[in-house]
Amino acid sequence: MVLNNQNQQPLPTKITSGSLNGWRLQSTNLSLPEVHGSITVPVNAGFWRKMFAFAGPGYLVAVGYMDPGNWATDLQGGAQYGYTLLSVIMISNFMAILLQALAARLGIASGRDLAQACRDSYSRPATIVLWLLCEIAIAACDLAEVIGAAIALNLLFRLPLIWGVCLTALDVLIVLFLQHRGFRYVEALVVALILLIAGSFAVELWLSQPDALSVASGFIPRARILGDSRMLYVAIGILGATVMPHNLYLHSSIVQTRKYGDTDEDRREAIRFASIDSAVALMFALFINAAILMMAAATFHGSGHQDVAEIGDAYLLLSPLLGTTLASMLFAGALLCSGQNATLTGTLAGQIVMEGFINLRIRPWLRRIITRLVAIVPAIIVVVLYGERGTTPLIVLSQVVLSLQLPFAVFPLVAFTSDPEKMGAFVNPLWVKVLAWSVAVIIALLNAWLLWQIFAG
Repeated sequence: MVLNNQNQQPLPTKITSGSLNGWRLQSTNLSLPEVHGSITVPVNAGFWRKMFAFAGPGYLVAVGYMDPGNWATDLQGGAQYGYTLLSVIMISNFMAILLQALAARLGIASGRDLAQACRDSYSRPATIVLWLLCEIAIAACDLAEVIGAAIALNLLFRLPLIWGVCLTALDVLIVLFLQHRGFRYVEALVVALILLIAGSFAVELWLSQPDALSVASGFIPRARILGDSRMLYVAIGILGATVMPHNLYLHSSIVQTRKYGDTDEDRREAIRFASIDSAVALMFALFINAAILMMAAATFHGSGHQDVAEIGDAYLLLSPLLGTTLASMLFAGALLCSGQNATLTGTLAGQIVMEGFINLRIRPWLRRIITRLVAIVPAIIVVVLYGERGTTPLIVLSQVVLSLQLPFAVFPLVAFTSDPEKMGAFVNPLWVKVLAWSVAVIIALLNAWLLWQIFAG
């Protein structure tokens, strides 16, 4: 038995599929059992009270869509290609809203997170392969967070990069403390940091004064993105930084922290509120990512600084180009908030995929240290060999790696939520099936195109 953090009532350690008989295994462990069903949802309450009860998981998911990996790709895209890749950010964000809604639907309707659903549906060898691919994706994401936080510490406090990289390992203490206090504390910290990031970039946009007509034109998709291999590389890096595979596993789990009823009506209501929560949160991510690219386009593109791709260079140039040191300070402060925010959700995602795929449960602090070491070792090697100049290309590469892992999370998610035997009354309607499969195929084709461009020279 596991104790509920808020009322200390015992929670069951197993869930059953009930009327859903499409799963190979008919029972499984609770996802994140220490916080499962720990947040009460008022029964006889109005829309806004229930919305507040369900609000939170979407913002933890949105954190992954505004981490330092996004900064590197958005800065590079804006500096080199102006506002052209705004359309990629917008389309990627809409894809993310759809896929995260499917992840929430899977978790609430089946009582399984995406990793558990894979284990309950596929053979052991297939499950192991998917687990390893997911671990690679998490390590790539964690790598971007490590480097981003280290760069921010260097810019703000002149802390050497190698020390900043090592210092990021200590964030495990923050995660452990917040989890002990309760899941609402994790959500509150994440939302506060998101608001700080959004406020910083609202000021940055005001200072950089992007051209409104060019911004509007940038949201129109351009066919030439597919024909330019370098632009396509950055575009798919943006896609990988925006639609993140481990967020699908994370969201399908943390929506189950709400204590909703077991009836179809209760679950349908929970799916609706969870979808609204994630859609609103991801619109914040759209604003922040678009703001980074617009700031880079307005400040660097066309001003003789199109080659700016390093976060450190952007920091140094913002003050003289915008005429105030506030621009650089806000930029670095927001970067630090972004890196720390992403590490919180990375911890949870790592725990979810390890427990879900291979049913291996280890202490969260140990899991976090393992994940951090996987990210810190290559980061230290790059910093020692190439210094700061090697960090941004490594971040962009990590986002491309994330994008290449996406189909291995997206295809199972779409297949599960489109299967009436697995989802029962909560199966995707026809229009959602068509849209979801289209998104999955587009992601796979873009990745295939990228690989062909790379290996064809």
